[in-house]
Amino acid sequence: MASKIPTYDVQAVSINILISGTPGVGKSTHAAELASRIGLKYININDTAKEGDMYDGWDSELESKILNEDMILEEIGLLIKKGGCVVDYHSCDLFPKSWFKLVFVLRTDNTVLYDRLKERGYNEVKMKNNIECEIFQELLEEAREHFGIDSVIELFSNYVDDIEKNLEIMIATIKGLK
Repeated sequence: MASKIPTYDVQAVSINILISGTPGVGKSTHAAELASRIGLKYININDTAKEGDMYDGWDSELESKILNEDMILEEIGLLIKKGGCVVDYHSCDLFPKSWFKLVFVLRTDNTVLYDRLKERGYNEVKMKNNIECEIFQELLEEAREHFGIDSVIELFSNYVDDIEKNLEIMIATIKGLK
């Protein structure tokens, strides 16, 4: 992705940022690009779990591995304590409230989300669960309850053009924290 806006080094601020939202809303794309532009470390929780085989088992209904949350928290805890991380994960309540100064929750129109999840090969049960989660704004409400309404910013990610707009908002918000 071509960077249209200047990069900013906010490493000195030592903040941690969480990018959350239902699977398929664009968390990884946004989080990786944000981290690259502002000079923070990108942590994808699913990749971390995969690399360290941090699972407790298999959920046959959802056809997915069950994350070992304790192992994940231990693995990334030192990095988070140092600060300067952008973390990509669908849920907020896994993490201690003190870990993040700012949480961006990405949202997507249900028809767009359906197409994205179908393209990923999600089964019907998994697609239904994720679409209902989006319809009822479960992850947005979870973030607001866990981190407080002032720390949570909702952004929409329906189209490719939204990525650039969202990154501009994210960077402006982060710069405002200095």
